[in-house]
Amino acid sequence: MKVLAISGSLRKASLNTTLLRAVTRIAPPGIEVALYRGLGDLPLFNPDIEATEPAPVGALREQILASDALLIASPEYAHGVTGAIKNALDWMVGNETFVNKPVALLNASPRATHAQSALRETVSTMSARIIDEACITVPILGSGLSEDDIVQHPDIKSALLAVLLLLKTAVQSAALEREKETRVSGLSNQ
Repeated sequence: MKVLAISGSLRKASLNTTLLRAVTRIAPPGIEVALYRGLGDLPLFNPDIEATEPAPVGALREQILASDALLIASPEYAHGVTGAIKNALDWMVGNETFVNKPVALLNASPRATHAQSALRETVSTMSARIIDEACITVPILGSGLSEDDIVQHPDIKSALLAVLLLLKTAVQSAALEREKETRVSGLSNQ
């Protein structure tokens, strides 16, 4: 299973990016987590150029389509998501990359409730399948935890592994449902 992890922060020392990098390191066999690194390369969303699909936009779209699930973590700026993550999501609204895609939302700060709500609303509007049990807060803001600390922290590691396993279960369930629909459709065509 392939999971694309997207941080909503452009900051080099971002806690959300640190959290997602830790997830890439603890992924169990059979689950590959790749960190998207092109957020800062995306042009500002402009409907006038949407049809031309700038190269960075096409690259993001392809990475999302190639993934089985998404893991998104974004800081909160002024009671909302960052402009960078909102911009990336705006580029994906006009296509079907998020439709029925299992998504987990991570939160690195218990105070970032507005951003989580806004992110949930946007991703839901895009028809993603938010896996509620996999949307967790991992309070590393102010904790001084490094990426290595996160990987070695038994409670945090366990919680992040649970997120990945919940995403895997959602992907497997969706595959079984598609298989069932295909069989039913095939029987009705006979």
